[in-house]
Amino acid sequence: MNIGYIGLGIMGKPCVLNLLKAGHQVTIWARRRESAEPLLAAGAQWADSPAALTGAVDLLITNLPDTPDVEAVLCDEAGVFGALKSGQIVADMSTISPIGARRVAVKLAEKEVKFIDCPVSGGEIGAINATLTFMVGGDAEALATIRPALEAMGKSITRVGDSGAGQVAKACNQIAVGVTVMAVAEVMKLARACDVDLAAVRAALMGGFAQSRVLDVHGQRMIDDAFPAGFKATLHLKDMNIVLDTARELGIRLPESERMTELIRELIDQGDGDLDSSAIARLIWAKN
Repeated sequence: MNIGYIGLGIMGKPCVLNLLKAGHQVTIWARRRESAEPLLAAGAQWADSPAALTGAVDLLITNLPDTPDVEAVLCDEAGVFGALKSGQIVADMSTISPIGARRVAVKLAEKEVKFIDCPVSGGEIGAINATLTFMVGGDAEALATIRPALEAMGKSITRVGDSGAGQVAKACNQIAVGVTVMAVAEVMKLARACDVDLAAVRAALMGGFAQSRVLDVHGQRMIDDAFPAGFKATLHLKDMNIVLDTARELGIRLPESERMTELIRELIDQGDGDLDSSAIARLIWAKN
């Protein structure tokens, strides 16, 4: 496919490399060209502006920090909106507000452009290994068209529903991961208080109904009391704020999500925002 990619951060760069490896033609743009040099050396093409990039591709992929960034790039005339053409597809891999994703879809429909929200799970390792999980909202026919591009970057692609549904699934994913981290931290707290071997407890639980990816990966981090950033606390806080903002707009409460958000904010406030968000375990262990 002829693909444009905007957002060459920790996730975007390996995704572009995997698109190139799969044989797709990829055009990129970044605020600083030097940050894109490794991708250009790997075969990507350079565009001098977002608008120039957009006019040259059939599929535009964005991978940006937050809802305002996505709306600014896609919906403003100063971004790509003025260069969009009827029949193009825009796929956003960012984690943004479900309601924001729906706004973008409505705006792009003015240009007869189909919008796919397809946030991912799997982190930097998943991006590098092309094993990302895509949670997709948007038109089924458009998804079928871009599926080869997504398959170059991930191993699981699930259409959840119409526009915004992918972001709903991602918000639910962040709740599930965060609350499970809290549960595993309490497991380790109890096991330590009982003076039993933490690794043995983890191994026993991994063989039963309590096994999970969080227990596997984050459980080991807790045993080691080492939390290198797989998913930085600052980014998890952004995602949890999306969860709580969406809940407020819907008039519902999510008490465990609120507790998780408070713990991540406390972790960041004490200067540990660059650690993996599972470092909230230290806060749970320190509390009576």
